[in-house]
Amino acid sequence: MNNSLTQMLINYAPFILLFAAGWFFGSRHERQHLAQLRVAEQALGDIVVSSERFYRPTLAAHSEGELVLGSVVIGQDYFKMIVARVLSLFGKNLTTYETLLDRARREAIVRMRTDAKAKGYNHIYGLRLEVTNVNQLGSMVEAIAYGTAVISSDTASSTTTVPPHLLPRTLAI
Repeated sequence: MNNSLTQMLINYAPFILLFAAGWFFGSRHERQHLAQLRVAEQALGDIVVSSERFYRPTLAAHSEGELVLGSVVIGQDYFKMIVARVLSLFGKNLTTYETLLDRARREAIVRMRTDAKAKGYNHIYGLRLEVTNVNQLGSMVEAIAYGTAVISSDTASSTTTVPPHLLPRTLAI
């Protein structure tokens, strides 16, 4: 009996070690990405983003609108995919995919704001987000954020600004 337990440990040890290493490095990378997003969002906080449909900011003289966009493809680590598959068997909330979608949307908005800042704009209105699967496993998603960038003479007001962390978290894939 002791021999069969040893044999089982020898057979499954590489799988368990690789699984644990994947979980550790995947979680570490996700935490680093979220920290980088927080820093970038704070650095780009001077660019007002509005998702209101009919909102029109007061434009500065000779300011014309221009389409700005940010897109990103983010992949999920295999550990979280396995956890999501197990949870889906029981009809549970798939929080692992929620974090994937949250990271993708936030990164797309940061890239859109960076594009607007590089072009000299200080206001983006009409923000729209598109999220879609890249592969059939659901382990990679593409997020695209786009809006109309202008030079505005408005001051930032809390009623027209939508911080990325307050955006809806339930976008269909």
